[in-house]
Amino acid sequence: MNSFWIILFHTYLNKLKSKSFIITTILTVVIVLGLTNINNIINLFDKSGGKETVAVLDETGRLYEPFKQQITAINKDIKLTNYNGSDKEAEKDVEAGDFDALIQLRFNEERLPEATYKAMSIADSSLFTDLQTGLQQLKTMQSATKINLTEAQLQKLYEPAAFEKVALEKNAKSEEELNQARGLVYILLFIIYFSVIMYANMIAMEVATEKSSRVMEILISSVSPIKQMFAKIFGIGLLSLTQLAVFLIVGYYSLTSNMESLKDGFWGVYGFGDVPIGTIVYAIVFFILGYFLYATLAAFLGSLVSRIEDVQQMITPMTLMVVAGFMIAMFGLGKPDAPFITITSFIPFFTPMIMFLRVGMLSIPIWEAMLGIAVLIGTIVGLAIFGARVYRGGVLMYGKSNSFKDIKKALQLTKNE
Repeated sequence: MNSFWIILFHTYLNKLKSKSFIITTILTVVIVLGLTNINNIINLFDKSGGKETVAVLDETGRLYEPFKQQITAINKDIKLTNYNGSDKEAEKDVEAGDFDALIQLRFNEERLPEATYKAMSIADSSLFTDLQTGLQQLKTMQSATKINLTEAQLQKLYEPAAFEKVALEKNAKSEEELNQARGLVYILLFIIYFSVIMYANMIAMEVATEKSSRVMEILISSVSPIKQMFAKIFGIGLLSLTQLAVFLIVGYYSLTSNMESLKDGFWGVYGFGDVPIGTIVYAIVFFILGYFLYATLAAFLGSLVSRIEDVQQMITPMTLMVVAGFMIAMFGLGKPDAPFITITSFIPFFTPMIMFLRVGMLSIPIWEAMLGIAVLIGTIVGLAIFGARVYRGGVLMYGKSNSFKDIKKALQLTKNE
């Protein structure tokens, strides 16, 4: 058993100290810090302090003030200026950078407001949308005045209809609980997706690298291939937990330190504080099982190739399965109770993400979650047994080897041992 732990910690420490791991970790930490400080970064490069200036050319002489009131109610960061020059002069000021945009107000044939929006680029849809919304509200108010509607009648007309949602299913989640669960599930799905792809690929590359350097010939003479495979799986698993811990710690403290809205704590602000502890437990369970499922698959696929450049071709089908599971899960965020989602949650290679989605979003019977876990465990055990046999023969195969037909060849080598 000592040889197992030696290989496990050798794999872990070797990868931990590698330049690629250190650079990847540092770059990811920089990205996390950038995302959690995005408002500060934007303000640093935004000379206007986040405010947008718009020149208003009021051809009627009566629309500027009511239009300004509507825009102020919609977005206080939009600064309107009543422009007294001609439209050509206003356009030159926009081109010179004095204003972000120009809006020309006038009456149409029915004496209702209309406008023309001009800017250097119309790619900023948010500014245009706010201005358009303000103009629409102004037009609505003036239309109501023409038909003698009072302000109270107008408010009544646009008052949203009461529409209450009631779930008849026993123990069904409320809308607030669903929104909380959706946020948590969304984040954890990304963690599961990227972790499985990144670390499963790392295992396959590790095995292929050792084969290409002929280190494997030395190892198999002293340690059984099965011990090697599982030592590498656990070693990379330990590495993944280390890296994820760094990302989560840095991300958490950066968010709580730089965003005023997070002064009461990250989990509380985003509504995660009320998420049942069972959902968190399921997330951990499905993450670990998903990792072992794809890690085992990656290990024996990596053992079939002798050149590092062949690894990606060999593990591409595995990567596509992870991507397919993730895309189905993204669809399921909007319709978690769809029959298609229910069926695919019991397909082993999709279960880690889709069954967790259902557990987080729905109040499913506990036996369904347990069945999903049992399916995963059974698949991992079966894959481990089969994978160990392929791995035992695969590590002895050299030369051009990048076809799934090589699995049969690896199994024959195992029998001949």
